[in-house]
Amino acid sequence: MNLLDRYVAAWNETDAEARAKAVAELWTEDATYTDPLADVAGHAGIAAVIEGAQGMFPGLVFSAGEQYDTHHNIARFTWHLGPAGEEPVAVGFDVVELAEDGRIRKVLGFLDKVPAA
Repeated sequence: MNLLDRYVAAWNETDAEARAKAVAELWTEDATYTDPLADVAGHAGIAAVIEGAQGMFPGLVFSAGEQYDTHHNIARFTWHLGPAGEEPVAVGFDVVELAEDGRIRKVLGFLDKVPAA
C-alpha cells in the first residue's frame, strides 16, 4: 500500500482506536497538519482533525484523486470526499514532507472544492 492509500485509509478509519494506530504508523510523533480549517501538531491533534472531518461529513468517504507525485522527501496529491463511487462534494490538494523513516512529518493542505453552505 503506497503513501496515498495509507493516508486515505487513515482519514476513513471510523474506529477511534484503529484510527489512533493508523495515525501513529503514518505520522511522526511531532508531525504537523495545516489546512484552511485546522492547524495541529502530534498524533492526538491529527486524529482529532480526522474525527472532526468525519463528524462534519457523516457517511462520506475519502478517496485518492487523479494527481500523485513525489520527489526527494516530498509528495503531493489530490483527494476527494463524497459518497462512495459518486461525484465528490469536496476536493483537496495536499503537500506532505516525509521524515527519514518514511512517515509524514508535515502536511500542508488546500481545499480546491468545498460543499456549498
